[in-house]
Amino acid sequence: MKRIFTFIVLAICFATAMPGAHAQTSTYILLRHAEKDTSVAGSSAMRADPPLSKEGELRAQKLLAVLKDYVPDMIYSTNYTRTRSTVAPLAVKFNKEVKLYDPRNLAAFAEQLLQEKGKTIIVVGHSNTTPALVNLLTKENTYKDLDDNVYNQLWIVTVSEGKMVTKVVVY
Repeated sequence: MKRIFTFIVLAICFATAMPGAHAQTSTYILLRHAEKDTSVAGSSAMRADPPLSKEGELRAQKLLAVLKDYVPDMIYSTNYTRTRSTVAPLAVKFNKEVKLYDPRNLAAFAEQLLQEKGKTIIVVGHSNTTPALVNLLTKENTYKDLDDNVYNQLWIVTVSEGKMVTKVVVY
C-alpha cells in the first residue's frame, strides 16, 4: 500500500513538473459587425447607429454555425445597435451577457483580453477597430482596415504555451 501511495505522489509531482502541464489555451474571436441598414427612413450611409439590414440579421444567425465549435466564456461589443445585434444570437444561445468595451481605447482593452487566460472570448467591432485590435493582440501590424463592404471576415487568435496563431476566416 505504501508503494502505491508513493507511486501516485511521484506521478502527480512528475505530471505537474512537465512543461505545458498547466498550459491554458486562450482563444479570441474578433469580427466586424454584420451588414447595417441604411435604408431606414431618415438614415444615410453615415447614420451614427443604424440597425442591421435583413442580410445582416441573416449573417448574425450564420455566426451560430460558423462558430459552432466554440463556447464563449465572454462576449464583448461596442455600444452600437449593429454590433450588439451581430452577437445577440450567440449571447442568447450561450446565455451570456454582452459586455461593452470602448473602441477608442483599444490598447488597454487588448491588454485586458490578454489577461484572460484559458478562455474563449468573442469581440465584435468595426471595419477599422477589429483589425487594429487583432494587431494589438498579436503585437504585429499585419492587418489593415476592412473595406466598407466586407462583413464576412473574422479572426481567430489562439494563444497556447506562449505561442500565438492567427487564422483569418471568411464566411
